[in-house]
Amino acid sequence: MHRRVAIPAVALLLVLTGCVPGAPEPPTPTGPDGGGGLVWADCFAEAREANSRLDRELSVECTTVTVPKDWEAPDSAETFEIAVMRIYTGDLADKQGSVLTNPGGPGGSGLTWLPLFVQPPVDTLLPPTELLDRFALVTFDPRGVGKSAPVECISDADLDAQFGYDPDPISQADFDALVELNERIAEGCGNKYGDDLRLFSTVQAARDMDAIRAALGEEKLTYLGFSYGTLLGAVYAQLFPQNVRAFVLDGAVDPLAGPVEASEGQAMGFERALSNFAEWCQGNRAMCPIADNPRGAIAAEIERGRIAPVEAADGRKVTAGWVLWGVILSLYSKEYWPFLGLAIQNLRNGDPSLILQLADIYADREEDGRYHSNQFDVFNAVNCADEEYPSVAEIRDLQAQWRTKYPMFGPSLATGLLICAVWPGGKDPYPTGPATGAPEIVVVGSLGDPATPYESTQKLADMLGVGVVVTWEGDSHTAYSESRCIQRAVDNYLIDLIVPEDGLTCPAN
Repeated sequence: MHRRVAIPAVALLLVLTGCVPGAPEPPTPTGPDGGGGLVWADCFAEAREANSRLDRELSVECTTVTVPKDWEAPDSAETFEIAVMRIYTGDLADKQGSVLTNPGGPGGSGLTWLPLFVQPPVDTLLPPTELLDRFALVTFDPRGVGKSAPVECISDADLDAQFGYDPDPISQADFDALVELNERIAEGCGNKYGDDLRLFSTVQAARDMDAIRAALGEEKLTYLGFSYGTLLGAVYAQLFPQNVRAFVLDGAVDPLAGPVEASEGQAMGFERALSNFAEWCQGNRAMCPIADNPRGAIAAEIERGRIAPVEAADGRKVTAGWVLWGVILSLYSKEYWPFLGLAIQNLRNGDPSLILQLADIYADREEDGRYHSNQFDVFNAVNCADEEYPSVAEIRDLQAQWRTKYPMFGPSLATGLLICAVWPGGKDPYPTGPATGAPEIVVVGSLGDPATPYESTQKLADMLGVGVVVTWEGDSHTAYSESRCIQRAVDNYLIDLIVPEDGLTCPAN
């Protein structure tokens, strides 16, 4: 689960409202824009597949931007087509320009996410009204994702096996079997893509962003990135500081943290989120049926999934892995806490439907066992190309150490490193230095964020050298759609370049 930070609450909450995103079809060209000469096509119908509530007054258009397959050999004839979408109100001629956005990942599809971001499917999330008044909001599927040369090399059966596997295999035989599963997945991806696996790295995707900027006709880039999108933005700012107009990085990833440090940080973050959930549960007994012992109730159901899993109506076994992933999903946003308490209580009583629904939201898995997107194929390809990982033996040691330090989440975050320990293909690391020459960049952190722990916020700001930290005191992963205070500060900066005060803090409510 290293850097598995792609899931913004807007996408999660959509599923509980009954709307499952669909993949857009390729657009038919209709005409150029007024800036960079791109040929755009109306793709409102495809956007409505992602968000059935999307306002018909919004203009939704799609195009592609051609980029070198390998930016280290930009003159090569081999290219990727990067899928791009923009949504705007009114007349483009009246806009200040474009704001490029990224929802996170690695593996998150911007084309699926943007229709949800501009018009959230639930009233508890804030739409970017001011930004839409002043800009066209643009997003893209990063290389390897969705409609941009998608990486597809993991079978649904192997994904089921990964998610369902014991998150803390104690015996050497069980651990070795997990290693073999990861080796089989890695071998399949290596056989299909070979040396091209390194081309899906973060640094390659950041260079694609500058090609998008140029194609949009923007002299400088305005950018709003969430979660893993903060890493993309940070890498861009280092590569092209002279092209930065205004950047907001919400849900900060620490680029200086290697895989072990980053995974341990997430273990700490999720343990903290679980403690916050338990405290809420005990203070809201009417909404949380496991209030007598929240952590103990969850641990008991994970253990039952290990030794005597409940069987769903369709015969699917609710193993320890599936229970844990349902818990992890629920800790991404406080909005999910009532569902978690109810899911564990229902599972206690033999009904696994809700915990499986929560786990399947995380996995992007359909009821029939098909996986809706290729986000985990991309997740592996990007992470494994970006950094060097510890050996299998070192991971086995971390599993034991973190079982003591982070009993609920430590072992699974250790074993989650295995895929990159056995992954084929070369490395293409991203830079980790200052964005010298860039203007001030706003870095937003949430105190209760489990996936990108708050401690990463200042670290990213310090690394960039031009970072301004803004804090939200809430309990969700990313803050912009959750807090009017945060949204106001971000909008003022992106629209009018009014930099918020370094250290600005916004209350949870």
